[in-house]
Amino acid sequence: MRNVPQSPHPHSHSHSHPLPLPLPLLQADCSNCFALCCVALPFAKSNDFAVNKPAGTPCKNLQQDFRCGIHTRLRDKGFQGCTVFDCFGAGQQVSQVTFGGRDWRTHPDTARPMFDVFPVMRQLHELLFYLAEALTLPAAAPVHADLRRALATTEEWTRADAQALAALDVTTLRQDANTLLLKTSELVRAKVPGRKKNHRGADLMGARLSGADLRGANLRGAYLIAADLSHADLRKADMIGADLRDTNLRDADLREAVFLTQPQLNAAQGNRNTRIPPTLTHPTHWT
Repeated sequence: MRNVPQSPHPHSHSHSHPLPLPLPLLQADCSNCFALCCVALPFAKSNDFAVNKPAGTPCKNLQQDFRCGIHTRLRDKGFQGCTVFDCFGAGQQVSQVTFGGRDWRTHPDTARPMFDVFPVMRQLHELLFYLAEALTLPAAAPVHADLRRALATTEEWTRADAQALAALDVTTLRQDANTLLLKTSELVRAKVPGRKKNHRGADLMGARLSGADLRGANLRGAYLIAADLSHADLRKADMIGADLRDTNLRDADLREAVFLTQPQLNAAQGNRNTRIPPTLTHPTHWT
């Protein structure tokens, strides 16, 4: 039996930049997951995936031990989408907590409810990531009490049973939390002097922004696919939902970027001189 993660405590600290939740809770642990991203989610044949795969069907590369048969060659084999996906720890939560370590191969009756719950849990864990980060930002102190309540509510939902999770209106939960995250963003970016760029939801695909001063910019939901942000200053920029697929981040400064995630970095192009927050890591494909 694999180890079952302990229930998170909202005031525990386990990182040099303390988070209100243990960092491992919010990081994927594939060794304690039943390959849910390889089964529950659909693939569409594209630049990201070499084949079509419907939801609930195991990927052709999935082995009996729940490991990927081409893990070290995913990009070469046309499965770049797998290398940029991150469940924020939802996979092990569903596998080991919601379903108590019962896998869908040995217990086929768990398959359908497990696959239905996984996308919901993934959204909850992503939300926990944003709320936890917001609570580390001193500028957001005026909304910290509300953020702590939202985090506690979200964390409680991650421990609900499968039936309750399947019925959860996660969209409304996210919308309520997003009001606080927007306020957090405004408070943080207000600390940057001068007028800030507002590119919220903007189509910046292929834009030439090398060396741009984007400190404190609002880049929420911006389409930055294949944009050139090399040498750009993105400190305190709000990056929530920004599409960074093939974005050039070489030599860019994202050290204090707000709500930047590992999947976003994984989708982008960077190098060892790209400066990123200490809670994230340089992707292995960066040169």
